[in-house]
Amino acid sequence: MQPVSILLNILWILIGGAWMAVGWLVAAVIMAITIIGLPWARAAFNIAVYTLLPFGSRAVRRDELTGESDVGTGPLGVIGNLIWFILAGWWLAIGHVITAILLAVTIIGIPFAWAHLKLAGIALWPIGKAIVPA
Repeated sequence: MQPVSILLNILWILIGGAWMAVGWLVAAVIMAITIIGLPWARAAFNIAVYTLLPFGSRAVRRDELTGESDVGTGPLGVIGNLIWFILAGWWLAIGHVITAILLAVTIIGIPFAWAHLKLAGIALWPIGKAIVPA
């Protein structure tokens, strides 16, 4: 990881990124506890780690990364994402948007606000995404 990414990740954690990562982790644990939510628990945990340290990584569609379609990027992935949206995606996205608005008030917070807006999009449609180094 580049020194700038390390510095940005430390600042990110200090000014509120850790709280949203905890939100993702809570969603992952709740999904893992329930039988119905088990398929979404892994994606939520991976994105919790990404939410904790977003600088130096990026989220991409798995089919663009591998060049092949799989269960998460096909029709079952769409159904999975719709269920995720209903169960947890909307409240995680709202948390990211509210945090982005609060951070965008300051000049220093604008890059972090932008990162929260990207994470809000991922919160709405996480299945079929892979986290890769930037």
